[in-house]
Amino acid sequence: MTSKSVRHSDPVRQTRSIERVVAGMPTSDGAGVKLTRVLTQALQRRLDPFLMLDAFASDNPDDYIAGFPDHPHRGFETVTYMIAGRMQHRDSAGHEGLLENGGVQWMTAGRGVIHSEIPQQEAGVMEGFQLWLNLPARDKMSAPWYRDFAASDLPHFVTDGGVGVTVIAGESHAVVGAVTREATAPLYLDLHLPAGARFAQTLPSGHNAFVFVYRGELRVAGESLPENRMAILANDSEADGVVIEAAGEARALLIAGRPLNEAIAQYGPFVMNTEQEIYQALNDFRDGRLA
Repeated sequence: MTSKSVRHSDPVRQTRSIERVVAGMPTSDGAGVKLTRVLTQALQRRLDPFLMLDAFASDNPDDYIAGFPDHPHRGFETVTYMIAGRMQHRDSAGHEGLLENGGVQWMTAGRGVIHSEIPQQEAGVMEGFQLWLNLPARDKMSAPWYRDFAASDLPHFVTDGGVGVTVIAGESHAVVGAVTREATAPLYLDLHLPAGARFAQTLPSGHNAFVFVYRGELRVAGESLPENRMAILANDSEADGVVIEAAGEARALLIAGRPLNEAIAQYGPFVMNTEQEIYQALNDFRDGRLA
């Protein structure tokens, strides 16, 4: 991971506040992988263009070993970020890759892909996140795309206050992330804050944004945000960003994006704009036309 020091002049005049704190919902997916669904279907309109965020963390192989065997997707992008562990990806478009500690797998399902994600370990910690990012209607039937980013491929900087920032997508303090997207303009930051640190990030007022704390505790606009909680940030037209503070050491994801303001029709792994398009996706999958 290439790292550089960035002088952290405070670019935010007024921080967004916390609109709502969300506790994730324990569930399982794939072949019984235990995880926490932090961003659920009920929040898709509020956090448009984001459709889902799953967090998984376990040192018990029974919780993850069966992984996610072959399953289809159409109409959106998946972003898988591994904190610890190893996961093998294979898909029907001919892509294959090994996702390891600190790496990111970015997949555009587009018109359709069938893929599998299988752990490549029999013991130890498996921890990470999967984010679903919607595609605009014009791109839902685009060709599938895939790329693996090793930890060393991800832009990283350290502020003069000691905050380590990995820029998975978007731009932070003039550091451009591994991926950019014109339609949704996603920002995806992994923040490592030492005790007493402060981090400020500008955000367009029209973009939806949230913070998920996965280690320690943070404060946003004076309100506490404990571990394993997501804060939906208020869309205050007067606010030009968010300021995050940590009394003790903490780690968090800061995610934001431009809403598409389009209809969302979802049936499991298919996300389109109309029910008719969902029926078509189901028919295509059944008849072997998805990939």
